[in-house]
Amino acid sequence: MSSEPSIFFSDVNERQGSFLRRTFIVGGLTALGITALTVRLAQLQLVQAQEYSTLASQNQFNFRMVPPPRGRILDRNGVVIAGNRPSFRVLVIRDETKDLDQTLDLLGRLLPDTLDRRRAIIRDVNAAPRFSPVAVKSDLSWEEFAKVNMYAPELPGVMADMNEARYYPFTGAFAHVIGYVAKVNDRDIQAIRDKGEEPEQILFNPGFRIGRTGVEKALDSDLRGQAGGNRVEVDARGRVVAEDVGGSRPAMPGKDVVLTLDADIQNRALEVFGEEAGGCVVMDVRNGDILAMVSTPSFDPNLFVSGVPTRTYAALRDYERRPLTDKVIDGTFAPGSTFKPVVGLAALKRGVSPDRRIVCTGGYYLGRRFACLGRHGSLDMRGAIKASCNVYFMTLAVEMGPDAIAETARDLGLGHVFDIGIDGQKPGLVPDRQWRLENPVRGDGKWYPGETPSYAIGQGALTVNALQLAVYTARLANGRKQVMPRLIKSIGGVDQSPRAAFADLPYDPELVKVLRDGMEAVTDVGGTGFRNSQLGLGPVRMAGKTGTAQARNYGAGSRKGAGRPWREKDHNLFIAYAPIDNPRYAVSVIVQHGGLGGGTAGAPRAREVMRVALLKDPEIRARIEQSGFAEASLEPAPPQDVPDAEAPASTVAPETPAGPQPYVPESPQ
Repeated sequence: MSSEPSIFFSDVNERQGSFLRRTFIVGGLTALGITALTVRLAQLQLVQAQEYSTLASQNQFNFRMVPPPRGRILDRNGVVIAGNRPSFRVLVIRDETKDLDQTLDLLGRLLPDTLDRRRAIIRDVNAAPRFSPVAVKSDLSWEEFAKVNMYAPELPGVMADMNEARYYPFTGAFAHVIGYVAKVNDRDIQAIRDKGEEPEQILFNPGFRIGRTGVEKALDSDLRGQAGGNRVEVDARGRVVAEDVGGSRPAMPGKDVVLTLDADIQNRALEVFGEEAGGCVVMDVRNGDILAMVSTPSFDPNLFVSGVPTRTYAALRDYERRPLTDKVIDGTFAPGSTFKPVVGLAALKRGVSPDRRIVCTGGYYLGRRFACLGRHGSLDMRGAIKASCNVYFMTLAVEMGPDAIAETARDLGLGHVFDIGIDGQKPGLVPDRQWRLENPVRGDGKWYPGETPSYAIGQGALTVNALQLAVYTARLANGRKQVMPRLIKSIGGVDQSPRAAFADLPYDPELVKVLRDGMEAVTDVGGTGFRNSQLGLGPVRMAGKTGTAQARNYGAGSRKGAGRPWREKDHNLFIAYAPIDNPRYAVSVIVQHGGLGGGTAGAPRAREVMRVALLKDPEIRARIEQSGFAEASLEPAPPQDVPDAEAPASTVAPETPAGPQPYVPESPQ
């Protein structure tokens, strides 16, 4: 029996229901999307219209910061010693270049020297914010500037303009005290963030410079000014198409800073040092104004503005006479015999009579022999300062001990860091028993009597800097006040006068006068500084004190510098003030490894600098002229060699010349 095939039919109503469900879901989703879109459009059009209009405007306009002109630094007479000058430069904007490497290749054909700095340029361009121009080369000549502008249409992202660059017209004369500016680096940014502060946006501008050393660093916030900006209209690629003058903001220049320095005195101080290393400070003994503060050898700070070449920096860094070191405040030296008036004043304060006589037989004996400069015979204090007798002051020092000497040294300004507005000062060292206890030798913290004779003549552990010596001399010359040095005269027109009057010196002025009498005799016939300290200004004379400090132990050998390597030669020092009857200016000179004596290396330099200071003073110049002194003698003396060696202290100097013994710096050794 065969079976018949069976046919089954789906229910029409079931298929129709499935279709309707899918249609309902899709329709619902569509309606929901339309509703959401409608709501969002309404929100954008009605609620957030103003917000997005602002954003669109910001996309259309960019605000590009403009570095402010840096404030000028001037000397006391208004002479600009750090200013700004126009500078042509070529810039690259990374975001407007299709191929940075190709652009730099093309630019290298126009400016071949950019090829040598290609790696540094790429690093700076990549580190710059978007659409920020980066200087590829500054100080273009007019021909280079014209050439870049001519080919600018073929160099996308390249432009040439004119800006202001920092300029130091006196090059090395003020390099250490003023310092220099340089590019902002990662360490600068990190240092700001380490303080919990957020760096200003202008610091990220490739053309901005900050103070790196000296006054430029110390007063950077005052000199910096306030950044401005140009509001420019850009296209979709960020390229400038127009400038919105109304929306731009001009940069506010930094404040001008006036220093107490005098450019003429400063330049003369640098000139007389020649190739020698050392420092010189000139101070007004009445108010503490620093008229000159020179460290030599120096360097040209203009090299650092755009970035000093590596080879040049290495040469400056490695030169043994250390041109990058400020020897006035950062270099410390044994003061040698310039320290003897300190020992004398300490003894006078403790009742020693200035008329007490001590016999010098050529050496002082305390366990061993300490040599003197000669056999001076019987001397009182004035005569001992004049002859720079070691025996006299060693005798007093051993009687008093180191603590009494240290107290007087600190009263006169040694061992201190002074607030002159710049950092980098080293306090030097004024040793005493407490210092030795804290700094024992091989575990022994006792101060032994054998250390005191060297201390008495400015040797041993004692060290000072040139600024301290100038303050010390100014206090002796003033005789009554603890004169404090001042470097910053005004900032932005606001006077920076001392906050309080100078404190009194804790010494009877009559005792201080004893020391001045001795210092006046130093520059008189028979004194250790007579030969090269004659100013040749008629009635205006200079008083001083010579000093020679050992740089090493010579044993029984000769201390003469001839034939010795530079580093093994003695340091030569001289301190002085003038006029002797009414002190107005004090000067300190340190010649590092000069190899001569304070009277032959330091005194002639101090004399030349002091002459400029005195002749620039209207009252003193009038006094000289009223005395009938020849006008021709008031001009700088022609150069001439100075003696090669210092005469022994026990000899009598030759007759006083009619005018000053002219001086020329020694040739490089």
